[in-house]
Amino acid sequence: MKTDIHPTYHTIKVVMTDGTEFTTRSTYGAPGDTLNLDIDPKTHPAWTGGSAQLLDRGGRLSRFNSRFGNLTIGGKKS
Repeated sequence: MKTDIHPTYHTIKVVMTDGTEFTTRSTYGAPGDTLNLDIDPKTHPAWTGGSAQLLDRGGRLSRFNSRFGNLTIGGKKS
């Protein structure tokens, strides 16, 4: 096994967007460094289920439905 190819694994401090902090072990930076997050699970809509909705204003979904909206596969048309 090769020596000196693995990064060091040490303790760092992570600061969330709301100011809360926790310590964890990581290969980021140097021992004792601080990682300030711009986006975290408390604020990002992907994790919070935010108010973002899929809106299609004449885009791909509309074009697909206009081309293939009457297509039925393996059954009769309703």
